[in-house]
Amino acid sequence: IRGLKMIIYIDMDDVLCDYSKEKEAKLKQFPEIKFPQSQQGFFANLTPIPDAIESVKYLIESDEFTPYILTAPSILNPHCYTEKRIWIEKYFGLDFVDRLIISSNKGLVKGDLLIDDYSEGRGQESFEGELIHFGSERFPDWKVVMVYLINKT
Repeated sequence: IRGLKMIIYIDMDDVLCDYSKEKEAKLKQFPEIKFPQSQQGFFANLTPIPDAIESVKYLIESDEFTPYILTAPSILNPHCYTEKRIWIEKYFGLDFVDRLIISSNKGLVKGDLLIDDYSEGRGQESFEGELIHFGSERFPDWKVVMVYLINKT
């Protein structure tokens, strides 16, 4: 029997780290590279989204939630698997690396909540728990998400 803590999955790209901003910047810098996210070093050096690090650290320490990182891989960049792991260790420490899940189908995992910037396309539509659509009108940023999560407990 699972404990009373809610299992919460958190996407990485454009939820924890600013994938789109970096991709746009790299496209301007290197227009000849069609897929800048395919370059080594791209994922390891992404900038955190405002309030993301502090929010996840709060969830890690919380008595109400068990957070995991649930991210899809970039099949164009085989380094992304390692670089996403490096990014998680850099911001959350080695212990939290155990909670990194890389899957192309987010609907395969079991849990209570999924925070993702997409509502479909990588299995989000078949996730059995509640989807918190990050970046949407209802959940535009981490401040709003955290108020919602704290009010759920």
